[in-house]
Amino acid sequence: MTTLLDAVRRFSKAHANAQGIAATPIPGLATVRATAPSDLIADISRPLVCLVLQGSKHVTQGNQGFAFSAGESLLITADVPTVSQITRATPAAPYLSLVLELDPAVISGLVAEMSAGEEVDHAPVRIDPTDTEVADAALRLMRLLERPASLPVLGAQLVREMHYWLLEGRHGSAIRRLGWPDSHVQRIARAVAMLRTDFRQRMPVERLAAAAGMSQASFHQHFRAVTSLSPLQFQKQLRLIEARRLMLWEGTSASSAAFEVGYESVPQFTREYGRMFGAPPVRDIEAARRKGSAAA
Repeated sequence: MTTLLDAVRRFSKAHANAQGIAATPIPGLATVRATAPSDLIADISRPLVCLVLQGSKHVTQGNQGFAFSAGESLLITADVPTVSQITRATPAAPYLSLVLELDPAVISGLVAEMSAGEEVDHAPVRIDPTDTEVADAALRLMRLLERPASLPVLGAQLVREMHYWLLEGRHGSAIRRLGWPDSHVQRIARAVAMLRTDFRQRMPVERLAAAAGMSQASFHQHFRAVTSLSPLQFQKQLRLIEARRLMLWEGTSASSAAFEVGYESVPQFTREYGRMFGAPPVRDIEAARRKGSAAA
């Protein structure tokens, strides 16, 4: 009988791009494949669930690190900066995972039909064993990919079912908040969208609080509750992630990258970059390029 691992292995091997990502015809659903441990990958993660089926990965968000491997799922319930790294993968046993972006519209419809869940810790990133029902719905989604004619009829239904089982799981109440149209999560998301667009510029807190429809004191409290970071820390991480991309992929010098993302002091940029990525900019980028050359 085909397992979820078999299905993801087959699809990813046939469709993965140079980065190991294989998008599917189902919106928000993709597989990830890697045959060797990866460089650090800095990104702004949107709400999603990642089911690891083989290999292992490490994700850092804020001051917290999370290690997870086959049989476990990463759940992210807010737009937050993350730094991730695939830590176990070989050609014989590649890292394989299935990623589904959480859909607030689907969640909203389900919440209206479900009974209220128990309140739990609302940390934006968490690791848990993959629920059997979630994995089963995911397998049936993957099987649909081999029968394209069935996708328009059954695809949305199975995506909805997968969201249902996530809502019924350990952290359903945290996911539920994504479907509340005027929840604190949705209000903070408006401020986060502003920061993502204008992270190079100084962003007065009063402007962010106004976008969220909150007082400054309430905004600070809820922003940290949703993202685990202060607005200033969030903006700082956005700047550092973009600076690393500029240096690694566009060949920008460290000093130029610092100024381009909004820093006024190169030494300050260097200190903060080292705290986030574990090494000063030049050394980190050189190591990343050596690793990329060795893997090529």
